[in-house]
Formats: sequence, structure tokens, C-alpha cells
Amino acid sequence: MKFKNKKTILVAPLNWGLGHATRCIPIINGLLENGYDVLLGSDGAALRLLEQEFPELNSISLPSYNISYPEDGRDFKKSILLKLPQMNAAARKERKVVKQLVAEGLIHGIISDNRLGVRNKNIPSVYITHQLCVLSGATTFFSSKIHQKFIKKFDACWVPDYKEEPSLSGQLGYLKKMDPRVRYIGPLSRMERKEAVLENDILILLSGPEPQRSLLEKKLIEQFNGTNKKVFLVQGMVEDTQKRSTIGNIALVNYLTTSALEKAINKSDLVICRSGYTSLMDMATMNKDVFFIPTPGQFEQEYLAKRLFDMKMIASCTQDDFSINKLKLIDHFSGWPPLRTEQRDYSKLFSIFEGE
Repeated sequence: MKFKNKKTILVAPLNWGLGHATRCIPIINGLLENGYDVLLGSDGAALRLLEQEFPELNSISLPSYNISYPEDGRDFKKSILLKLPQMNAAARKERKVVKQLVAEGLIHGIISDNRLGVRNKNIPSVYITHQLCVLSGATTFFSSKIHQKFIKKFDACWVPDYKEEPSLSGQLGYLKKMDPRVRYIGPLSRMERKEAVLENDILILLSGPEPQRSLLEKKLIEQFNGTNKKVFLVQGMVEDTQKRSTIGNIALVNYLTTSALEKAINKSDLVICRSGYTSLMDMATMNKDVFFIPTPGQFEQEYLAKRLFDMKMIASCTQDDFSINKLKLIDHFSGWPPLRTEQRDYSKLFSIFEGE
């Protein structure tokens, strides 16, 4: 690898769906605009997405956490617990990779989005998360304490939300006793709302680990095929080449780049997607009508969807309960509240890499 004679920051999002990677895009753009070099680090679809968004940047493959969802959402917590030894092993391997990069002088700072092992005591290491509190049902107290213990190993923690209400993360992004290393940086979205002529009645955005991604895709195709709705389905499968197909009135594409996805959202009347936090930030930023279907068994997505539902803002339902008729609920919800639009001061945010 060859780098210019200036500071290089390793940006490393977790490969758990595409949300961690996509919300790092504005951070990467901010780094480049402020004179830093960026080394991309991740694995699987998350790394492929960033490589396609930033083909001019160097990248490195990091050990995979191999996260997947069980078909029965009730087994989600058990599945994650069984994978903890594997995830810890991946984190240890990450630390070795990072240690070598630091020893060779190839990186001078770290921004890790939920990759627990991507840190180093010899260079400024920042952790991005919206989950200071990790919901896991009856074990929420313990899962939150474990995550907070990891966060304390970093020099700073950036929370992509507002410090005061109205917030998007609710109880996820706040602690009873705040850690001084926590900094609220405002929602992160790569999207921008623009006026556009509507082309699609419904835009379906899929993402997340298998098999739940495929299960929802199959169900939505069954529901919308043969209707009078013009549907555009983005499968959320980042591959080397873009693939398009049609099933009746449904147009499908395996993935879209940021600019193409932004256009598709602006040109669609309604979006159906998971209630992952990055999707919330994108939809709120674009003030888009949306219907959420949380991933079965994922406490975070279920909480975020229920919170917005209970506040009478955004309609949602479970994956098992979804049918076209559920979309009638949207008429009874108020939609997104106005978000604050203050400009993020990236030069101040990145001062941590300058020893300030």
C-alpha cells in the first residue's frame, strides 16, 4: 500500500446489514474534505459497498463476525449468544491487524463503527454507535454493561443522534450517568431530499443478514406481484455487477449506489424497509413516508418501530403480520417531526486526530 504524506484514518464499519457502512459515508467524505487519507476496513457486503462508493481509496479486509439471523426470530438472542466466542475471536484478530497497521505507520487514527476490536492505544481511536443501551429483553442490563465496557476502551464515542429531544434513538442512545467520552454528533445520512417526479408507488429496501432478508423479500413479492402498484425492489445484495430483473409489476435490482438510491427514494411515493437505525436516519432526513417491518427477534429494530408507532408518527407491523392492507395504517400517522439542520463541524470533530 502507498499513502500520501498525510494522516490516514482507518474507517471500519461492522458488516451487519449495510447500515453501519452507509452511515460512515458522510464521515468518510468529511475526512477527505478536511485533508485526511482514508483506509477502508470491513468484510463482505459492507466492504464491497464502500469500495464501490470510494474506488479511489485503499481498503483492507478485516476478520468476519459471521453474523446471521435464525429463521425463527424467537431464537435470535440464543443465536447471538452462541456466536459470542466466534465474535470475540474475530475481535482479537482485528486487534492484531490494527496493531500491524500502526506498527508500519500506515494509519494514524481509527473510526470504528461497532467493530469492537478495531482500536489501538497508540493512536486516537473513535467508536461510533447509537446503542449505549443494548436492548436484549431480560438481559438488557448485562448486555448494555458489556457494551459500555468495550466503549470505554476507546478514546471517544460518537453517537449519531441529538443530545436533546426530539431524538431518533430513544433510550438506546442515552445513559443515566453520561460518560465524558460520549459526544452527540447528530444523525448521519448519506441522503438528501430533493423535489422529483414520482415514478414508483412503492420502493422496497431490503438489507440485513440471511435468512431474514430473503424471507421478507419472498413475502413482499408474493404480496405485491399482480397488483396495480408500480413497485421497485432493491434487494440489498452488493455484488460485483449490478443485476436487474422483473417479476410482473415489480422491478428488482440487487443494489444501488448512493446517488441512484437517493434518486429512487425521492421518486417513490412510499418506502417499505427494516426499522434499523440507519434507515430511520435516512427516512427522517428525507422526510419520507415509510412503513417499517422490523427484523424478527432483533430487539433494537422492534423497539425503534414500536416507539415511533406508539408516538403515532410512523406505521409498522411484524413480518408475520404484514399484508398490503396494513399500509392503510399510514393515513393515521403524523410522519416525521422537523429535524434540526445545523451544519456538522467536521474540523472540530476530527480535532481528536490532531491531539486536541
